[in-house]
Amino acid sequence: MGGGGARAAYQVGFLSAVAEERPDLRVPYITGVSAGAINAAHLAAHHGSFGQAVAELTHLWSELRIEDVFRVDLPTLLWNLVRWGTRLIGGGNAPTRTRGLVDTEPLRRYLTEVLHAVDGELTGIDYNLRNGRLRAVALSTSSYTTGQSVTWVQGERIAAWERPLRTSRMERLTVEHVMASSALPLLFPAVELHGAWYGDGGMRLAAPLSPALHLGASKVLAISTRYGKSRAEELDPQVLGYPPPAQIVGVLMNAIFLDLLDHDALRLQRLNDLLKKLEPHEREGLRPIRLFVTRPSRDLGRMAGRFEPRLPRGFRFLTRGLGTRETESPDFLSLVLFQPDYLGALMEVGREDAAVRMGEILEFLDDEPPFENDEPPA
Repeated sequence: MGGGGARAAYQVGFLSAVAEERPDLRVPYITGVSAGAINAAHLAAHHGSFGQAVAELTHLWSELRIEDVFRVDLPTLLWNLVRWGTRLIGGGNAPTRTRGLVDTEPLRRYLTEVLHAVDGELTGIDYNLRNGRLRAVALSTSSYTTGQSVTWVQGERIAAWERPLRTSRMERLTVEHVMASSALPLLFPAVELHGAWYGDGGMRLAAPLSPALHLGASKVLAISTRYGKSRAEELDPQVLGYPPPAQIVGVLMNAIFLDLLDHDALRLQRLNDLLKKLEPHEREGLRPIRLFVTRPSRDLGRMAGRFEPRLPRGFRFLTRGLGTRETESPDFLSLVLFQPDYLGALMEVGREDAAVRMGEILEFLDDEPPFENDEPPA
């Protein structure tokens, strides 16, 4: 499950439709990045069935409010802006260190409660591993300290991996790992893990599908929150005149968090096509992977504009200052619009999209990969 801030509610809607058809579905490998890490952590740590876990996750997102994610009172927001401004005009000699535009301590408390963490640890993951219901879970982060993409893994018999600018670490996962993976750059403060600082995992994860493959998955269901525009929609201007900051940030965030999945899926498909032409002994340890990618049928950024007037007054004042009302598709706003009406609309789109493709989804979940000359799964 990928990122996208509040857009991760779309993933929950999709999963809820699947859970109605397959309430006892076993998902041995779960991976998440950015806001998708919250959903992944919940599914991996929940003691109940897949259907029960998704039902509780749906309830949590239905009740979530922006105040549960970060502080939105005007004095706190203004004080953060003052600190940033002081640092800019002070040449780095400001007396107070700036870490993020918003205070995400409410999210830390909220996750500790809803994930039933014990001293910060997600003990439900160990419970599911010991009972054989889960094989591994992986949450990806970006290290501000080293510049690497670091995937934190908890599982049984999982081999660590190293790639250029990508590495894995075996760890008992905690709320802090979830906070780090979902720490939107500049907006949310970075999180310290073992003496280094980490932020949103989508920033440096050039291959979003790779954690699932390294864990051992032979089939991957990837839930994107990126709307696939038609050619005509791609050419349709979203702003007139010079783009406001909100438009620039929105394009940047989409490039960082959402576009890479499409490139990775294309690479995987090309590799599958090549492997199908080879005999198993000629594949040098590589194996075909069956991939199912789903994405919203509606523009989630454009939807966000309808719900902007209901934002808390102080936060709405600041977002409008960034120009969220000057663009047809305020993608930046869709990342931070954690309020029940918008989240409910996203979940409904997810449910509808899953219902339309349910036949394909169930076939994917139930069937073995249809590649010729495949070796039997280990």
